Amino acid sequence: MKTLSDIDYGQHTAQTMDVYIPEGANGAPMIFMVHGGGWRGGDKANSGEVDNKIAHWVEKGFVFASTNYRTLPEADPVTQASDVAAALLFAQKQAHVWGSDPAKVILMGHSAGAHLVSLVSAQYSTGAAKLLKPLLGTVSLDITGYDIVEKFTPPNHSEFYERNFGTDPEYLKKASPFYALKAQIPPFLAVCSIHTVTACAQSEKFVKKVLSYGGYAGLISVSLKHMPLNAELGKVGCFTAEVDGFLRKLDPVVAGLLPLQKVETQGECVLVKGLEG
Repeated sequence: MKTLSDIDYGQHTAQTMDVYIPEGANGAPMIFMVHGGGWRGGDKANSGEVDNKIAHWVEKGFVFASTNYRTLPEADPVTQASDVAAALLFAQKQAHVWGSDPAKVILMGHSAGAHLVSLVSAQYSTGAAKLLKPLLGTVSLDITGYDIVEKFTPPNHSEFYERNFGTDPEYLKKASPFYALKAQIPPFLAVCSIHTVTACAQSEKFVKKVLSYGGYAGLISVSLKHMPLNAELGKVGCFTAEVDGFLRKLDPVVAGLLPLQKVETQGECVLVKGLEG
């Protein structure tokens, strides 16, 4: 594996990414990872963001990119989503240099990063993402903020969301993937922890709206807690197997790199019924 560190995609010191390239990559699909950190922290190289994912997907022939972005208080979440869209566009333009195919990119994010990739995906044809080349799909890992307006609706008022998003009703809608979604988008997989309060209810609400526009979407609820859910993705188990199952449906090349494997269920997966279209 070849590692390219701290590649600039913008002029700010936070606008950098790392890229992990399998030996002999040529037209490889790419997983593009966006870290969490409460919109105020986190890093593209944190072990929980990349270690098991690299071990699983790069070994199988995927290029794996992990990006940083500007954070609060310097950049609000909507601006952060613009950074993610810019980083993704840069990665697609550079894909051939890295042995990847710019039309075979899968967007992935955890926590705050999941909110950002969901917002970029929701705006796929209308907003900051409209200049992107086609995406194969998006994997959103455990967020409670698809509908941020709901976080301010009694009795659900969240000081955490108020601290990060303010209270302006128009901004809350603008920052909500649920309200940004106004048309069909590329395939979308929401993963939620059954231990993260409201994450599965919010995920289900967003997935149903994706389906209502004729898109393909799925939902997996998992018994892993918020941080282990991210860190353990890529380890052998039914959770990784289910995510791979979603990825296999996106493209024949991806399917060829992810052969079906029999996995012993260890209790970490609880699959939600009736939310695939």
